[in-house]
Amino acid sequence: MDASTPVFRRVLLKLSGESFCLPGQGGINVDELGRIAEQTARVAARGVQLAIVVGGGNILRGSTFSKGQTLIKEATAHYMGMTATVINGLALQDALENLGCETRLMTTIRMEEVAEPFIRRRALTHLTRGRVIILATGTGSPFVTTDTAAALRGKELGVEAILKATRVDGIYSADPEKNPHAIRYENLTYDQVLRDDLKVMDMTAIGMCLDNALPILVFNFKNEGNIERAISGEAIGTWVGNVPRPRPRNLA
Repeated sequence: MDASTPVFRRVLLKLSGESFCLPGQGGINVDELGRIAEQTARVAARGVQLAIVVGGGNILRGSTFSKGQTLIKEATAHYMGMTATVINGLALQDALENLGCETRLMTTIRMEEVAEPFIRRRALTHLTRGRVIILATGTGSPFVTTDTAAALRGKELGVEAILKATRVDGIYSADPEKNPHAIRYENLTYDQVLRDDLKVMDMTAIGMCLDNALPILVFNFKNEGNIERAISGEAIGTWVGNVPRPRPRNLA
């Protein structure tokens, strides 16, 4: 990693809510939070402009919470899920700043006491000044996933790729945790993802990336240093797009 320079100038990192907790658990695990913060701070220190979209499933997942009951309306449950992402955003902001990384937390639902409202021009200014921007509350609308928010913000902010952090080392033909014979793909086109209904991101997000030629790299962030390897162009995870995967650029 030290022998190569980043192949991306600006990227968007998509972190699910499960990134903040131990497998099968909820809430925020301080050790997991610290590992994410250390990796992302090192990426920012290498000069990569970094936007992070956070999910909130470790706190509350609106789509799940709204099923099987009539007391809370589905739209309300989705708004509850959006506010859960702010909890993760605040935690990540403090963890990054504890490492000396300048950040801004931005939300699409106004809450000025804890975050800035998302304004595209302001977000771009933060990025060009070397600040990590953490984007919470998704798109600000119910019935839309944070995956779609990542695709939307990626296009708005002109990122070169979406880095989707997961618990597995790429995209498989089936769930590798259930099927030991599942095949891992190194490269895929958007059409292959849509045709085979591969579980990368929701179909709305994939369609948006397809329309805007925005590549996606799906990789296992649990492996120490993988976020840095991703921005260095190392052959990890699965690359989704109609353009070739960038290759490492050696400094030597």
